[in-house]
Amino acid sequence: MISYSQLLQLVMPEVIIAITALIVLAADLLLLRNHPTRLRFSVAAGLASIGCTGAILRLLLSSEQTNVLDGMLLTNPIVHFVQVALLVFTIITLLLSVDSTFTEHIGEFVLLILLATTGMLFLVGSQNILIIFISLELLSLSLYILTAFDKRSPQSSEAALKYFLFGGMSTAFLLFGFSLLYGLSNSTNLSQIAATIHAPFLPPLLIIAIGTTIIGFGFKVSAFPFHFWAPDVYQSAPIPAVAFISSASKVASFFIFFQVMTVGMAGSEGSAAWRHFAGGWVSGLAVIAALSMLFGNLVAIVQSSMRRLLAYSAIAHAGYMLLAIVSHTQWSLAALLYYVVTYGLATLGTIAVVGVVEKQTDSDHLSCFEGLSRRAPTLSLCLFIFLLSLSGIPPLAGFFGKFFLFSSTLAATHESDGLLWLIVIAIATSAVSLYYYLQVLKRVYVANPPSEADDIRVPVLTQAVVVLLAGTVVLLGCAPHLLLQWILEAIHIAGL
Repeated sequence: MISYSQLLQLVMPEVIIAITALIVLAADLLLLRNHPTRLRFSVAAGLASIGCTGAILRLLLSSEQTNVLDGMLLTNPIVHFVQVALLVFTIITLLLSVDSTFTEHIGEFVLLILLATTGMLFLVGSQNILIIFISLELLSLSLYILTAFDKRSPQSSEAALKYFLFGGMSTAFLLFGFSLLYGLSNSTNLSQIAATIHAPFLPPLLIIAIGTTIIGFGFKVSAFPFHFWAPDVYQSAPIPAVAFISSASKVASFFIFFQVMTVGMAGSEGSAAWRHFAGGWVSGLAVIAALSMLFGNLVAIVQSSMRRLLAYSAIAHAGYMLLAIVSHTQWSLAALLYYVVTYGLATLGTIAVVGVVEKQTDSDHLSCFEGLSRRAPTLSLCLFIFLLSLSGIPPLAGFFGKFFLFSSTLAATHESDGLLWLIVIAIATSAVSLYYYLQVLKRVYVANPPSEADDIRVPVLTQAVVVLLAGTVVLLGCAPHLLLQWILEAIHIAGL
């Protein structure tokens, strides 16, 4: 039996973030309401970053491995790694929001980011479908509101409404799937569910449960054909909200998606091997992964908006990341975490650059990036690094991420005999992605800037964060073991 004090110790990072959120809101409402927006954002982001740093230190200093109440609360090194990554992405998002001017409700905005972070910390630290569902909803509701936070933009409200409606529908599917899993197993714990539903032939109710669960999570990770919300949200939400949705929420969603499918539905995999398809969640996810890679990359080619290009690129990258769940080995979990973290870093940097250009030109059209290398050389160099990393060019982090991900999927083909067709599609679509990323860089470095265009003014803090992100992307590409060794050791100690 665990005491309340022990339970409080286990959830201390979440408690720190929740208390920080209340402090930020109180400070902004009671002390800073009449001060300039930048000062209020600086104070709020500073306080929130201090809280996140405190939570990171608490996680790094804790080596406990605990499983409380049948997986309702789980602590082990790999959970701590993911939680640290989420907190780092939150800090970066907060720092990038300091120069924003889209709202006067700064305390409420930062509060929602911290509440979403609290939801993600609980989400990745549980193997209980009840806690997973509640945490997902805390995260999702915060993201819907963050998307609509620019009240001066009707497009922002429209995107939030679409996000909310599609999100509500996916939540209904996910809840239906979870309720069927509970009905079939009489348990809410993922391991116990897997032990109960394990059978050579899948009963119809289990097939429906698997299908609706995949639909629910497919929406969260913006995989095809559940991606409808992504282009509008990426195009219309405030830049810090887009940065947060495309980085931190991706890490949390993919990690728990991997856990639900590989732990909760172990024994119901089926097969996605070429010409040997067998019913199960692997075959379904393999088809979704292939369609996401094809659709996302092909549609991104014809985009003229940088934000929409990144949205379709995110759909394609979701397809790559699904390869790790399809192959579901110990190596594929490590590959997934390395890929999604480095993808988040490159995407955060790209969105920060788009935010600077958009603020100066009032548009994110690709033509606004023409001649950017002469108007903001440092920013252009960083954008060059981010886009080449996203396309998988060596020696950047994105190259090693794709190499490790594809290698781990190929290694799994010895067991499942035939996932090579997915790797062929992944490599071919990666070549396609290089085309549209280079089209952007061609405008940045080859095209001449408009004759009336002024130099781009880059805020000092934003430039420092972007340079730091670019340096990290290069470092993790040249020395991937710095991150990979941490992940592998954590997986080994956690016994996954």
